[in-house]
Formats: sequence, structure tokens, C-alpha cells
Amino acid sequence: MIDTRKVLFMVKSVFSILLLVLLTLFPLASLAADSFRVPILLYHRFGATVADGMTMTTPVFEAQMKYLHDNGYKVIPLRQLVDYYRGKAPVPGPKSVVIVEDDAHKSVFSDMLPIIKKYRFPVTIFTYPSAISNAKYALTWDQMRELVKTGLFDVQSHTYWHPNFKKERRKLSQTALDALVNSQLTKSKRRLESELATKVDMLAWPFGIYDDYLIGKAKEAGYGATFTIERRHATASDSVFKLPRYLLVNADSGKAFVQLLEGNAVKRNVVY
Repeated sequence: MIDTRKVLFMVKSVFSILLLVLLTLFPLASLAADSFRVPILLYHRFGATVADGMTMTTPVFEAQMKYLHDNGYKVIPLRQLVDYYRGKAPVPGPKSVVIVEDDAHKSVFSDMLPIIKKYRFPVTIFTYPSAISNAKYALTWDQMRELVKTGLFDVQSHTYWHPNFKKERRKLSQTALDALVNSQLTKSKRRLESELATKVDMLAWPFGIYDDYLIGKAKEAGYGATFTIERRHATASDSVFKLPRYLLVNADSGKAFVQLLEGNAVKRNVVY
């Protein structure tokens, strides 16, 4: 006659052993990593009115920052997220968000800075050095240094003068293209590190244009992470050289902003 209690005991013992083996082979950290989703919020410029498709009004930006603050979101430095992909940092926590800005527009200093200081959120600026202290729309080197001194702003590369590599490829020989790409990536890195005494090893692709060739060149130039403008959350399955970012416009406000944070962003055709 079968002893039911002994059978149940044996089944439980086998199940416990299997569970222990699974936890050993696939730790909880790995399970958590498979499920994380972090939106990287990309801004360009700010102002009182929507001057163009890339301008967000300052009140809308402030409302977004207030929403993050009031609703339990944790704004983490971009480098912390990148360090996760490099195996140097733990899995991003629930409701983690990253804030970045492209081009170092002068409104970063006049409009963005006061709001960022209010909420103490970290920001990464991707810029092309040729514009700094030269273009009327851009920040100056002194303003960039002031931003870095706050401890809230990190500055990274957006190439040297923001070329459209797709167009350049059509008109240049392979040798000339190699020279252009190498120059754009290395000159930007060197100039930013020299002017700001900071480590530059992240790159945002101009116009979101990238391919395996460009990624290879970025690696050769010393970059450890590159960024696109694909409109979705970063996940554990992404390559550190193809990390997506949400290019935000003024219409991404109110309910649309909440939907974006939740991974249900409205599809937009943004003219870059």
C-alpha cells in the first residue's frame, strides 16, 4: 500500500531542490533585469512659445518635472544606466527615468537650469563643440562650465559639428568618409574633455543616424555607449550602442506625457 504522506514529502523535497537549482542558475537579479524599462527623455530647447517643432515651452517642461517628482519617479544619471549595461551597476529600480538634452541650446542655461536645480535632477547634455561660444543659439564654454559645477549636469559628445552621415556617405569616397567620421568623433571627445575636464565616452548620433559601420568607428574612438532617437523605453535586451531615446515635443504634455512614461507613447513624426 502506497504511503501518501511519504509520496508528498518526496515530491516537496524534489521541488525544493529544483527551485534551489533554478535560483542558483538564474538569480533574482537576472529575473528583475529582464523586466526593467527605463524611458530616456530627450529635450532640445525651451521658451515661452513653440518657436519650432523642437521647442518645448518652459511651463510644460516644469509641469513634467513636477509630475516626475510628485509621482514617485526616480531620475537617475544616464551614466548609471550605461554602467548597468557594462556590468558596473545594479539593475535600475522601478520607475527609473533618465533626462538628456541635445545641442546645448542657450535655453538650457536660462530655462532648464532653474527647474533642474529646484528638483535636483541629473541631466546629460550631448553637444557638438563647434557651436559652443560660436553659434548664437548655443551655450558658451563658461556657461557649460557653470552647468558642470552644479554637479547635476554631465556633458557628452554629439560629434564635432553635427553632420548628416547618410548624406555624407552618398557624396564621399570610403576613404574620405572614414576620415570625416574619425575626425567628428575624436575631435569632439578631445575638445570637450579639454574644456570641461570631464570624461567623454558617450555619443548621441546626429539625426539618430547610425549603422554597424558607425558603431564600429565609435568603439574605435573610445566611446562605450551610443544613443538613437527610437521612441521607446530602454530594456535589458538593448545593446549599449543602440540605446533608444524619446525625442520630446511640446505636444508630449499632460496625459500624453503620462502615457509615454508608461510605455504607451503617441507616435509622432518629428522633423529633426
